[in-house]
Amino acid sequence: MKLSARLAAPIEAVRRAVTDPAELRVWLAEHAEVELPRRYEFWGRYTPDGDAPHQRLLHADDDTVRFAWLLGGVETTTEFQLSAEGPEATVITVSQSHFDFAEAISGTGSIRGVLQTFWSLSIANLAAHLEGRAQLPKVDFTSAEMRGELLIDAPTAKVYESLTNSEQATAWFGYPIGIEPWVGGRYAMGGFEAGYAAKVVDLDPGRKLSVDWGPTGVTTWELAESGGKTKLTFVQSGFDETNPPYAAWAGSVAGLGELRRYHEMADWRPIWIAEEVPGLEPAPASTAG
Repeated sequence: MKLSARLAAPIEAVRRAVTDPAELRVWLAEHAEVELPRRYEFWGRYTPDGDAPHQRLLHADDDTVRFAWLLGGVETTTEFQLSAEGPEATVITVSQSHFDFAEAISGTGSIRGVLQTFWSLSIANLAAHLEGRAQLPKVDFTSAEMRGELLIDAPTAKVYESLTNSEQATAWFGYPIGIEPWVGGRYAMGGFEAGYAAKVVDLDPGRKLSVDWGPTGVTTWELAESGGKTKLTFVQSGFDETNPPYAAWAGSVAGLGELRRYHEMADWRPIWIAEEVPGLEPAPASTAG
């Protein structure tokens, strides 16, 4: 698995954000301790298998941090690679071994099935941290109670349209999404031909949308006007509580960072740089906000 994102910060600021334990505690984990070149550890509620530090530093230099990470009894490898893209932009690439897309979709595999959504949300929060924006709600891997709020500086009608219009949702989420915005309609990650269609189970035009994903629960987006802005309340419910860690939360919330940027930035372009993901085609390039 590989994710690449363009961050609006000089490489020195990004390097500090990925190696300073105080900054890691903002965007990545509840607890973090770093002593390069010997130690790179993070753990806590917001980390898969986060009961204790399970990382072992393998390599660190000015542009790379690579560590082994024991997950579900298997030692995986994670790498951050940084590259400057001008004085005020940096590309970060996260490479992660031992991730299986089919296992993640089924929701019935090991803890390693959460890795793509975990890193997507983490990098979205890194981008928010570097831009001075509020953090997105993290996954609490110790709880099946998943609820968060996000304030978006845009009219409620526009936010609702971008949640229910296939073309707009595809743009800000970064992968094709086919949406039939009526009760009983399809909500298809990867597009209608991908074979993973969920079902719209509740819809209040302009205010609320609920999608049933089957084993990974029901996602509800609820909108309310708040001082000229839109308060988006996000709830993930209906989990099989005998089958943690409820990975769908991370994947859905990760996209909300781009939804906020999509509405708030006049010159919006997504942070994500298209990577090939088995089972999904990249979304068409878009620069419309």
